Amino acid sequence: MQKNWKVLIADDEPVIREGIREAVDWQKLQMEVVDEAEDGEEALELALEHMIDILLVDLNMPIMNGITLIKHIREHLPQCKIIIISGHDEFTYAQEAIRLNVHDYILKPVNPQQLINVLESVCKELETTLQQNEYFKMASTQITKNFEMLREKFCLEWINYSLEEKEIMEQLQFLNLPIECPKRLGLLQYPEFYSNKPLMSEKDKDLFTFSTKNIVFEILQPFQTVFFSDNDGFMVILLWDDVSEDILFQLKHALKAYLKITVNLHFQYLEGKISELADYYKGCKEMMEKTLDISPIVRRAREYIQNHFSNQELTLDSIAEYLQVSPVYLSRIIKQDLGTSFVSILTEMRIKKAIRLLNSTDLSIYEIAELVGYDSQHYFSTAFKKVMGVSPNKYRKGVFS
Repeated sequence: MQKNWKVLIADDEPVIREGIREAVDWQKLQMEVVDEAEDGEEALELALEHMIDILLVDLNMPIMNGITLIKHIREHLPQCKIIIISGHDEFTYAQEAIRLNVHDYILKPVNPQQLINVLESVCKELETTLQQNEYFKMASTQITKNFEMLREKFCLEWINYSLEEKEIMEQLQFLNLPIECPKRLGLLQYPEFYSNKPLMSEKDKDLFTFSTKNIVFEILQPFQTVFFSDNDGFMVILLWDDVSEDILFQLKHALKAYLKITVNLHFQYLEGKISELADYYKGCKEMMEKTLDISPIVRRAREYIQNHFSNQELTLDSIAEYLQVSPVYLSRIIKQDLGTSFVSILTEMRIKKAIRLLNSTDLSIYEIAELVGYDSQHYFSTAFKKVMGVSPNKYRKGVFS
């Protein structure tokens, strides 16, 4: 690695400066004497002007002595190598030189060979430091280039119980992530990817995964997010910020609208410790895997309810008619596959939407009731209180008891 190291000679005796300059083949050592100074103040000015790599300095100089100069050099040019050339062989000077991390201490009159040996040693140290800095720069560039991949790899290990709590905290800090458990965990899956008779080629799956990632990042871009695939076909979203239900609804809608495919997406609030994320993930995944076992009729019914829950005329009979099955059969199979009733599913979806409107708008309770599918404010308030424990008005005011 070729580089000319910049040298400054600081001594108040011209003959000493000339003797040092003439005693060394600077070019052979890949060094260049960029300037000379006859006092400490001038030396400091020239050192900063040239951004020198090596300072040869006498301790006894006018205006500013050598020790004071070295202190200033250490402050402004910490990587500069300093060689003291002094006529004083005193222990106190040597002690101060060691404290200031001086490379060597040569006594006058200067032995040319000793000076050359010291300069060769300095040159090797500078080259080693330069090489290390280059390696560090290359490593930093690679880390920056692959930062997202490193985050994804870490989070995959985190949810799979592969890291101790201390390691998790260290990695969070290194990867510029908040040193705490995410506020939300989301799992996303396309059932068609994993059916017994796959409807897509692997190439199409890769394209959908790439498109999904772009949509997720576009909508969640303002938030601290990591999005990655696990080992079981799920896509995992970790969110460290408070994200409104409207944003999450927008995400699911965008995935379905742009990709034209059924999306299973579930988000769960997290309130545990860093070490408990893997437990949350495991529980969330088990819940999602159960939903994959539901029958096509129930899946279509639930999707229909989700798209039409704001319709006041929506009933079990109307959905059964749409699906061309009997209401009795539909009611039974919903209960069998989901463990709940049609009315409970419909109520949950309506109340969730109502909560979003209460939190994000100034609409009246009557207007919200109509928007989520209730034909009267009283009926809506009764249903809301049954689910949330308080009336819509109290909820909006932050009164939860």
